[in-house]
Amino acid sequence: MTRQTRRPHGNAKYHLEKCRCLACRKAVRDYENNRYRAMAYGRWQPFVDAEPVRSHVRALGEFGIGWMRVARLAGVSTGAVCKLLYGDRRRNLPPTRRVRPETARKILAVQPTLDNLSDRTPIDGTGTRRRLQALVAAGWTQAELSRRMGMNRANFSRIFVGNLIEVGTAKAVSALYDQLWHIDPVTAGVPEHRAAAARLIAVSNRWAPVGAWDDDQIDDPDAWPDWTGWCGTPRGRRAHYRTRTPVCPPCRQAATQQTAA
Repeated sequence: MTRQTRRPHGNAKYHLEKCRCLACRKAVRDYENNRYRAMAYGRWQPFVDAEPVRSHVRALGEFGIGWMRVARLAGVSTGAVCKLLYGDRRRNLPPTRRVRPETARKILAVQPTLDNLSDRTPIDGTGTRRRLQALVAAGWTQAELSRRMGMNRANFSRIFVGNLIEVGTAKAVSALYDQLWHIDPVTAGVPEHRAAAARLIAVSNRWAPVGAWDDDQIDDPDAWPDWTGWCGTPRGRRAHYRTRTPVCPPCRQAATQQTAA
């Protein structure tokens, strides 16, 4: 079943769930513009406006990075971040209006990467599914992959069908992929007949192999695998025929554009 969240449309939903609606795209633009303006303050200024820094901490909170964790990652005191968000309640003071440029720079440098996110934060699972599918296409059985991840088969199988996964799962799959993508599963102990069966499953489901993905595209939901080395070019369609693989949409589109020209 597809996992749903009630996360509102905005910067976090854009990055974590890959939502590309107008509201999410605008939120990202506004957020980045605000962040860059804050980081561009001159060093001569003793203090800078705290609002962009406060907005950044709140945005990180939407990603699953709590303010105390932000303080640790930035190398600033938790008291400074607490006052930035809530003020000094003991003295009945409002949230900080200005902060030192160095404090602002350190906090604004904290980004919502996988390493900084909580393991329970839900994110888009596109890249994780593609990594597992590529390993199956190489001959790694799902049983062996789930065993190496320490997961039962039922929970492991859900990764292949859900749109959202937890950060901890994404980290574990990425580490497993980096470990296994260049290793022959048969030499690693997978029975040859089971490796062959895994490859047939990948072929029947049109799961792209490891070589079809670039590292900078495998996590992009809008990216297509390069099955032939010529995908998306006029030569791609013929390459599909030579390799006996179904013609992918980019090659189909390239062929149509060539015919129209």
